[in-house]
Amino acid sequence: MTLSSMIVSRDWQEVSVLECILGGMEIGVDVEPRPEKAREKLASAKFVALIVDCDLAGSDGVLEGLRVRPNQAMMPVAFMARAHGFSKLKDAVPDFMLQKPISVEEAVHTLSAARNNMVGGRLRYHRATLNLPMYVEYSPKKRLDAELINLSQGGIGIRSKKEVPIASSLTVNFALPGSTLPLSVRGEVVWNDPQGNAGIKFVGIKDRAKKDLQLWLERQYFAR
Repeated sequence: MTLSSMIVSRDWQEVSVLECILGGMEIGVDVEPRPEKAREKLASAKFVALIVDCDLAGSDGVLEGLRVRPNQAMMPVAFMARAHGFSKLKDAVPDFMLQKPISVEEAVHTLSAARNNMVGGRLRYHRATLNLPMYVEYSPKKRLDAELINLSQGGIGIRSKKEVPIASSLTVNFALPGSTLPLSVRGEVVWNDPQGNAGIKFVGIKDRAKKDLQLWLERQYFAR
């Protein structure tokens, strides 16, 4: 599964720069020089990001289309224009802005941030199915061996031979597939049952562990 974006522009020099950068980030690009056609595509296809050339005649119609479709406005939107071109934005507030002539360094920085938004939105509700040994530590020196059955950015689902206790503070310990580096994350039980199934929400995860987890989930998501 790949990310797909749309660029509404006929400024081919700037488009080529953006295509190169987005391609390096494994983001597909649909270039549409006709604003009216772009509106049709936005209504019928799913894009995770949109870049609109505000210097293009008719581009304000694309912006207006976004305003009347709140669901489409959830995608990251970037506007590009020469300095005076941004004056037509009126009350439109883009997530990102790219001023022409586009600086490759600034574009890489801006589009990397946009990609993080795209991926973050996709992964927020993604849950990877697993079958891994792990253990839970709770109370002083108490440990419960369990099986990690699913994993998301926000927590895990586990299964144990014993009922998982509702502890005020616990730590889950597991290693991501393909990694020998264990993760140790504080969590809390949000639900359990007598059969040993439970859902645990992460309540304290270090930045490095959070990044490793997101990168792993991203690889699994786009490998589907």
